[in-house]
Amino acid sequence: MSTIKCGVCGERYEATNIKVLGYRDDVWFLNVACSACQSRALVAATIKEGKSLKAITDLTETEVTESAKTSAISGDDILDLHSFLRDFDGDFARLFSQK
Repeated sequence: MSTIKCGVCGERYEATNIKVLGYRDDVWFLNVACSACQSRALVAATIKEGKSLKAITDLTETEVTESAKTSAISGDDILDLHSFLRDFDGDFARLFSQK
């Protein structure tokens, strides 16, 4: 969608103005709005197989490699986070000064 332009004014659609309505098989249905001229459109798009997208990130190559080695977040991790947030008083200065 980053290369598709508005049919009315020719401006590119912004990612925040693209809403996925759904998909069927390999066709995706999108509602797009042009921030320049306020026109709206329905787009049917297909995903081409064999083309991989490059991730956009501010991580260094080393950070990406290291993060790939970590384990996935488990249900227990989520429960631990929930317990922590339930009891957390919002004092980040105290939290980060602890050793």
